[in-house]
Amino acid sequence: MPHATDILELDHRQSDGVHVTLLWDRTTNRITVVVYDEALDGAFEVEVAPDRALDAFRHPYAYAALQGVDEAASATPAAVDA
Repeated sequence: MPHATDILELDHRQSDGVHVTLLWDRTTNRITVVVYDEALDGAFEVEVAPDRALDAFRHPYAYAALQGVDEAASATPAAVDA
């Protein structure tokens, strides 16, 4: 299991309550984009190839769709019904 110090935040941005974070795991060389939506109180994560990291960071919903990740599935039911 990776330690917190093994994960490096490469970039972060926020707009209209949507937080997008680009992470790199030094141990596995795995790059992920994590998206948290305050309005839905939900998050999702997509793993990306190193040469696509910046593109995925800029367009995380497109990459989630390509990988079959359901962005709404991570939201809490109370937040979705509100």
